[in-house]
Amino acid sequence: MVYLILLTAAAPGCRKPYTPGPISAPGTYLVVEGVIDPGADSTIIKLSNTVNIAGNTSPAVETNAHVTVENEGGASYPLTERTPYYAGQYLAVGLNLDKTKKYRLHIKTSVGNEYASDYVPVKPTPPVDSVTYKITPKGLQINSNTHDATNSTRYYRMAYEEAWKYHARYNSELIIKNGEIVSRREDEQIYYCYRGDKSANIILASSEKLSQDVIFEHPITLIPPSSEKLTIKYSILLKQYALTKEAYAFWENIRKNTERLGSIFDAQPSQLKGNIHGITNPSETVIGYVSVATMQTKRIFVDNNLFPNTWYVPDDGKCEKNAYRLNNDGENDVDLFIIKGGLVPITAIFSSFPRKIVGYEASTVECTDCTLKGATTAPPYWQF
Repeated sequence: MVYLILLTAAAPGCRKPYTPGPISAPGTYLVVEGVIDPGADSTIIKLSNTVNIAGNTSPAVETNAHVTVENEGGASYPLTERTPYYAGQYLAVGLNLDKTKKYRLHIKTSVGNEYASDYVPVKPTPPVDSVTYKITPKGLQINSNTHDATNSTRYYRMAYEEAWKYHARYNSELIIKNGEIVSRREDEQIYYCYRGDKSANIILASSEKLSQDVIFEHPITLIPPSSEKLTIKYSILLKQYALTKEAYAFWENIRKNTERLGSIFDAQPSQLKGNIHGITNPSETVIGYVSVATMQTKRIFVDNNLFPNTWYVPDDGKCEKNAYRLNNDGENDVDLFIIKGGLVPITAIFSSFPRKIVGYEASTVECTDCTLKGATTAPPYWQF
């Protein structure tokens, strides 16, 4: 018994770390992202190429491609690349397709390689019934609700766009113009800003095992109490797409491969087999799944006054507000520390009697200028 214990205790020390080298791939794979919208909304298809995981480069966009939507009868609908600002994205506005036909995506790259997806039916997406929120100990939980009275959808994918109003640490009432500190006009304010983001995770829902096609309080995102997003007002736009059973299986496979790895009990990585194939080279791997579905959306706003008082962005200690006094000449320290030092004046310091400016409070740009991360102009949909 003693020998067994000693042997067991010594065993971990005999282990040697093994770090396998990166697997080299012969080339890159085309990645196709997007949904063909058969209605009046825009269809946006993104084309890019994978890179080696050991490399330091970002996925390269596929530019100057010829991209079309085709139906089984031979009709073709071209997409236009959104250059120069959205290279690699291909757009068609309001295709208004015949929803009784099947459609596919056809791609011809700038070097002449051709690809096509399988012909798939149009999946009408039921409306989003509601987007709800719950205040929980972990933060603001956003959920969605939908149903299909015909029980014919069953498989759903969601995405979202969020926006929020926030403020800088300090409100600068002053601005430096022509080497002088003067009052800041309203159109020059840099205290309140707006910022946005898009969902990065894959959100799926299914009612396959239910008697009714109902999705109830499905989790969309959880925002921590300390998040900047909850500073003043938060908004989220939910996007909902109907999926075929095959499309759902593809997205579920991606979700398992990207979000559920890390322990021996998680699903093991598996090959991503989509519905897009090489025509020039049938054996070539292409990553992506093209669906044809309408998009349904719903937006909500949540005000900060609904949250507990304990919810706030904690002070990270990086922002300091210092006072700079004028000397008898009324300059020197201010000129040296604020104007030449690249600081932002916040407020003036006045003497009691006679009342006059005797100095200024100032801080860094990072602590006073919200435009470093956002914009002072509210989005056109913003609810005031």
